[in-house]
Amino acid sequence: MSPVRQSPGHGIDTDNEGKRLAWTEWPREKSHLLRTTVCRHAAQWHQTYFLELVLRQKPLKPSKDGRHVPLRLDAAERAPLIDERRGHSYLSNIIRTSRYTVYDFVPKQLIFQFTRLSNAYFLAVGIPQTIPGLSTTGNYTTIVPLFFFVFLTILKEGYDDYKRHRLDKLENANSTTVLRPAEWEAAPKATNWPWFGRKSPSRIREISPDDDDKNSDYKWAKVEWRDVKVGDIVKLDRDEAVPADLILLHATGENGIAYIDTMDLDGETNLKSRESLRDFGDCDTIAGLQSTVAEFVVEDPNPDLYNFDGRVSVNGKTLPLTSNQVIYRGSTIRNTSCVIGIVINTGEECKIRLNANQHPDAKKPALEAMANKIVLTLVFYVIVLTAGCSAGYVMWRWATERKSWYIADATVELKQIIIGYAIQYNNIVPLSLYVTLELTRIGQMLLLNGDIEMYDEITDTPARCNTNTILENLGQVSYVFSDKTGTLTDNIMKFRKMSIAGTSWLHEMDLSDDQDASQPNELPAITHTLSPSKSKDSLKSALYEDIELFSTVSPQRPTFPTRRRSSQWRSTGRPNNVQPNVNTSDLLEFIRLRPHSYFARRAREYILCLALCHTCLPEVKDGQLEYQSSSPDELALVQAARELGYLVTHRSSQSVTLRVSSADGNVTVDTYQILDVIEFSSKRKRMSIIVRFPDGRICLICKGADSAIMPRLKLAGLAKEKATEVRKSADLDREMARRSEQLEVRNSFGGRPSFTLRRSFAENRDSLDTNRSAQRPVLERSRSVDPSRIRVSEDKRRPSLNVRTASLDVAKTQPRPSPLTPVSPAFDKFGFLDEHALMDEATVFDRCFRHLDEFATEGLRTLLVARKYIPEAEYTAWKHIYHDAATSLIDRQDKIEDAGEKIEQALDLIGATAIEDKLQVGVPETIDKLRRANIKIWMLTGDKRETAINIAHSARICRPGSDIFILDSSKGDIEGQIRDVTEDLQNGTVHSVVVIDGQTLAAIEKLPILTDLFYTLIPRVDSVICCRASPSQKSTIVKAIRQRLPKILTLAIGDGANDLAMISTSHVGVGISGKEGLQAARVADYSIAQFRFLQRLLLVHGRWNYVRTGKFILATFWKEMFFYLPTAMYQMYNGYTGTSLYESYSLTVLNILFTSLCVLCMGIWEQDLRAETLLAVPELYVHGQRNRELNFPRFISWITGAVINGTLVWVLLWLGYGVFGRPRDDGLFAFGDLAFSIGILWTNWKLMIIETHYKTAIVIGSFSITVSGWWAWQAFLSGVYTLQPSPYDGRGGFVNTFGKDALWWSLLFGILLVLVGLDVALKLVKRTLIVHGWWTWPPWQRRHTDDDTENCENWDRQLWQELEQDPDMREHLRQALLDEQPDRPNTVEDGDNDVVLERAV
Repeated sequence: MSPVRQSPGHGIDTDNEGKRLAWTEWPREKSHLLRTTVCRHAAQWHQTYFLELVLRQKPLKPSKDGRHVPLRLDAAERAPLIDERRGHSYLSNIIRTSRYTVYDFVPKQLIFQFTRLSNAYFLAVGIPQTIPGLSTTGNYTTIVPLFFFVFLTILKEGYDDYKRHRLDKLENANSTTVLRPAEWEAAPKATNWPWFGRKSPSRIREISPDDDDKNSDYKWAKVEWRDVKVGDIVKLDRDEAVPADLILLHATGENGIAYIDTMDLDGETNLKSRESLRDFGDCDTIAGLQSTVAEFVVEDPNPDLYNFDGRVSVNGKTLPLTSNQVIYRGSTIRNTSCVIGIVINTGEECKIRLNANQHPDAKKPALEAMANKIVLTLVFYVIVLTAGCSAGYVMWRWATERKSWYIADATVELKQIIIGYAIQYNNIVPLSLYVTLELTRIGQMLLLNGDIEMYDEITDTPARCNTNTILENLGQVSYVFSDKTGTLTDNIMKFRKMSIAGTSWLHEMDLSDDQDASQPNELPAITHTLSPSKSKDSLKSALYEDIELFSTVSPQRPTFPTRRRSSQWRSTGRPNNVQPNVNTSDLLEFIRLRPHSYFARRAREYILCLALCHTCLPEVKDGQLEYQSSSPDELALVQAARELGYLVTHRSSQSVTLRVSSADGNVTVDTYQILDVIEFSSKRKRMSIIVRFPDGRICLICKGADSAIMPRLKLAGLAKEKATEVRKSADLDREMARRSEQLEVRNSFGGRPSFTLRRSFAENRDSLDTNRSAQRPVLERSRSVDPSRIRVSEDKRRPSLNVRTASLDVAKTQPRPSPLTPVSPAFDKFGFLDEHALMDEATVFDRCFRHLDEFATEGLRTLLVARKYIPEAEYTAWKHIYHDAATSLIDRQDKIEDAGEKIEQALDLIGATAIEDKLQVGVPETIDKLRRANIKIWMLTGDKRETAINIAHSARICRPGSDIFILDSSKGDIEGQIRDVTEDLQNGTVHSVVVIDGQTLAAIEKLPILTDLFYTLIPRVDSVICCRASPSQKSTIVKAIRQRLPKILTLAIGDGANDLAMISTSHVGVGISGKEGLQAARVADYSIAQFRFLQRLLLVHGRWNYVRTGKFILATFWKEMFFYLPTAMYQMYNGYTGTSLYESYSLTVLNILFTSLCVLCMGIWEQDLRAETLLAVPELYVHGQRNRELNFPRFISWITGAVINGTLVWVLLWLGYGVFGRPRDDGLFAFGDLAFSIGILWTNWKLMIIETHYKTAIVIGSFSITVSGWWAWQAFLSGVYTLQPSPYDGRGGFVNTFGKDALWWSLLFGILLVLVGLDVALKLVKRTLIVHGWWTWPPWQRRHTDDDTENCENWDRQLWQELEQDPDMREHLRQALLDEQPDRPNTVEDGDNDVVLERAV
């Protein structure tokens, strides 16, 4: 394999390169180790000396024997339960997600506000300014605005937290049914503020209207969740949320089983069963509860969701308690009419709250760190300036003052001079920066909230910004941590494909049929080519002749077969994969035409197995038959059987009734006796049912994972051999795909580029010659992201053809039929089903396993289905074994599994199923864009490993050529596994994915060496899939990445309460208004309706807000430096007395009236690039990741420009007004007013006209208002200025004296023209250097040569801005973007169809 074009960091390092990298990494590792050690010791000291010693917040010691919770209703008086660890009552059931309380809000906010460097600086300057006689600019000009700004910020934080408090109050006010004494009455809520004379409303508790269960001593009553206590007995109905952690006492389900939905707790979609102990069989009534005496001893509260230890003493026996008897808060009762349980944990001690990141700290913007560095730099500059001016005064006093008799006794103390200058120049660090920055963020927030492109019409949900202080963080994200259920998926399972007798069939009956069958066939291939532009603008600029946009297609790139034309469905993980040419409608047609054929019998057996092997319960609601199931996969299989004619009408524990629609239209009703059900478990990975057919035969039907079914087949040896062959073939195909991807062009961060650009100035330098024949550089889009590869994820109706070809693998090599091919007879369509290979077991195995591999790579969830007929004698003998296992009191589950192992042997393969976990619309396209934007996507989910990997394939988190490494603690030697993965990564990989489960992660976190190895490894991989992860583990992973990579920004996105810890831990939290509730959307920093809106939130609004905020900060510092530099230079002419060049009134309103709109417009409405460009070229997002907008070199360049401009203004003014000119008014006011006018006009012109790219009517209007307002202010000062002895003689000056002076106006416009000319000249030089490829900033970076192929993300922004002005380029980008939209209709063939744009030069 050629190493050419390998991505950075993905190639094979030589020994020297490895040593060099090791040497460069050594200081980083040592620095990280030192930083980690310091942080650990600091945390220990903070815990020991501050929290424990000062605040007396010591950690709770574990109880001696666990938490004791009695069940005794016959006690004369129940004493309140006492928490052994605290010495008083258990915590209440009140939960709090707000950050502050009434008592600690003000102290915490004051500490938070004045730990910000800017606020601390202004406080240090403002306090001495209040001392009379020290300040020349007033005593309260700093401290009052500072306190006002801090007050507004605190008020805003308080309002945001008040909204969280209201949401907490709503949850705490939910009602539930609790057992209470009969004499108990609803007590009114105590009035918090009795002196107000107004009582707050009481907590209304309605008595439950359950007349069937009455008692003279106790009754069921409705209470609020906040009033539930440890030891209370709670009664829950179907679909009711669980208010606290409970131990199950009774459930109306069969054998005391209750079904619960834990999706909001751990993200898992399958319903879980909980079983009450048999000794609590009488606890279904109040009388039974009274007669039961028990004591529960349970573990202390902890965040472990998957393990529970406890015991119960009842009826003289001690029984163990496991997680099978516990229902946690955050669960919902499903498919069970009534559940009774006893409360063991409440409030903040519930599992869900212990997994949450409780009371997180306020988040700070990442740019604040850079702003702090700038502030420190300017503070140093102020110190130097103050020291310089103070030294100047000392020298002036020695040289002039002591020799001048009229001021000989007016010496000012040096300390007063120093303090005075420090106060005068403190505005170089602008206080207005933080006031106006808040205003810009409010404007940015309103624009984000009003973006119609992120509005979801189906749910009527717009995008919302809940935290506007970190808007710019959206433009710097490098890691995205995503939940699965409800975030990537819709939690809707659909049966999609099947494999029967070695043939593959597509199931599309659930897809919408929104096109008429009479529509014309598929459109022919279209190449989007624009005719050469005839406009005059095409010959204006040499920029387009010197830039070519080249395709990055590798000649070794394999071509993929096209998909079936008539298929509505396409795989989201492999959109170019060919689909079966026959679907289940054709299957039913074949069964109708040839009901007695071999294949028809196999197909009916297959459908019958789907209809029988499940635990779904049918029920009629509103006249419609619906199914209730603990597994959405089973529900999809039963629904598919229903659509194929096998309707389950009734099911109990003894029988299942099917209504079968036969091929001739007759309907038969058959009842099958259920003999035994061997349940699915994570260990078995299969589920079996034994039924007696109506004809008396006994049949075992088994479905499960291929690894569980294959060894139990009758021909297991042959099946294993064929599976090995298929696996080797699949591995070879994946290796070829990986090698092909390694030969592709890579961008600067190792990804596949959207575009690759190359300069051709040398060849086209005389292309403006109109006599020369026009050259036509071809502008092609990269094949890495061409429309044939990026397919829509939404199920779309495809124009159908009346021709089908065979569905076997050999069909992939057959030519595609022409749309003009005549319709073949029906039997020709099914000709491949007559092959003798359908009865050859070896061929069937080979094809079936190939189908399984194909289904899995498409992201479908696969199962094998097998069955065998059991003789009566064999079943009777096995039944005794199974009965003994089911009734055993010791190791019951293990014995049941051993008994099932004995009967589940010598099975006949029936076929395979493939179920689609429906993704949300646009998820694969969004993930693909984010990956091209140099963002790593990790999936953290509570689902099992196989499900998570399947979703990762369909969502394109895993690519076909990805190297997937699985870390599993059950295989032992975790350290060796991690080191092996690290070694493989060093050898080179295109795209790496690490899969780890929660149990393995917990084992890693127990040992520091494993923790260090693991968290050193995962930043090097492209994606991580963490399955079976608890909410606290999700938060731990995010926190670890933040600590290991402190310079990168993380984003967490989810939709349920189990995602809150992860969302609050990350730099940016995004909540989705999903099916798991609105908890995440309410608490997160931003909320969106669908995952697909994340690409616009980051790539467009994130980029814009980052650029806006960066330019706003630079512009604010620039204008302050520019304005105050002439004043500093003026000091040498006034004896360093601190006299200001500008009069005080204008200086007071400078940042309010005359330089506020120029920075506000830039900070709110600036758009450096169009949204279409940013979405079509996601690589441009690295602008924020690499801190290109606000960094120290860029700050130095802006400040240098301010120094040059300010110096130039002063020199020209001094020469023109004071040396060579003869002004009519040579007073200080006229001179300072001229400098001030130049500053106002140049500041607004530069920031609004030159530096602002997106000039809207608002910007132009703001410029006009500011300029006209300045001249109006001049006239106002001329009329109202007080007549008094003062160097600032402004009364009538603008109207009568200097306002009529031609020299004054000539200098004004002349200096402005010099400034404009200088700025334009610098930009032209920069543009020329960019076109030639000679521009790099900072200058010490590597410069590309003319022959280098450059990636689009490395091109200067000015180039993209000019490219956007070309209409052909805009159309090219727009077309590229439309081809990737999820709702974009297909108008091109699925073959090689690069979008080509040709432009005449």
